Amino acid sequence: MNEANEISHQTKLYGFIGEEAGKSSLSASINRLFKANNKDAMTIPMNIRGDDFFFTLSNMKKSQVNGAIISNEYVGGAVELLDESSEAVLKSGMCDILMRDGEKLIGDIFGMKVLIDFLKTKNVKKIALIGISSHAKAFSFLSNGNSFELSYFNDDLEVLMNFITEMKIENADINRIASQMSVDFSGFDTVLNFSDFSDLNMIEKFSQLNLDMKQKTEFSVLKNRAKELGSEYISYDDLLNELSLAAYEFFKNKGHLE
Repeated sequence: MNEANEISHQTKLYGFIGEEAGKSSLSASINRLFKANNKDAMTIPMNIRGDDFFFTLSNMKKSQVNGAIISNEYVGGAVELLDESSEAVLKSGMCDILMRDGEKLIGDIFGMKVLIDFLKTKNVKKIALIGISSHAKAFSFLSNGNSFELSYFNDDLEVLMNFITEMKIENADINRIASQMSVDFSGFDTVLNFSDFSDLNMIEKFSQLNLDMKQKTEFSVLKNRAKELGSEYISYDDLLNELSLAAYEFFKNKGHLE
């Protein structure tokens, strides 16, 4: 941002689109990076209801907004509005960051990349990945080539096998997890929950790091169960500094901030 924190005709504008985007500190955190690096740019939180999302993103193609970060609830819906997508977006069916190039929207994923880098700094090796959602697909695809040992968990093994086949995962360690079971994750370095389970009461012991990339405005069954068991829980908001820097670097690397 400029010194007066004002928007001029030259200011590069970015949006953070979510149902309750204004409750997140992400926009303010990115704006501090803009200002610290003397970039005339600003991220604006955009509180958008679900029935207005399609209209909002479609109109961005002819707007002065240069790009946007997409909140979790809209990462799936964003994909169909993109004109171009990264391979990770195509493989996973989600998009959490995009840029406008003329009247084209070009989508990518940055949150899962931040998560992967964070886990690497923690020297994580063994990961229990729960669920088959787009986030699970994105993490699985983007973590390929890293030194992680992934074990996959889902309540329906047939559906999980389809996931493994679709993602072309070789020699996958697949496991069933469901209600009435007793599951011990203490042998893993990290538990990632990307499922739509209504509870995780089958888990009796967690790992040292337990994450689901849920924002503070979202309900988290992982957070609830981790609290009950006295285990550490890490949310999207706990990685705010890392996410802000990644978003800043994304827009900078696209040549937007020159």
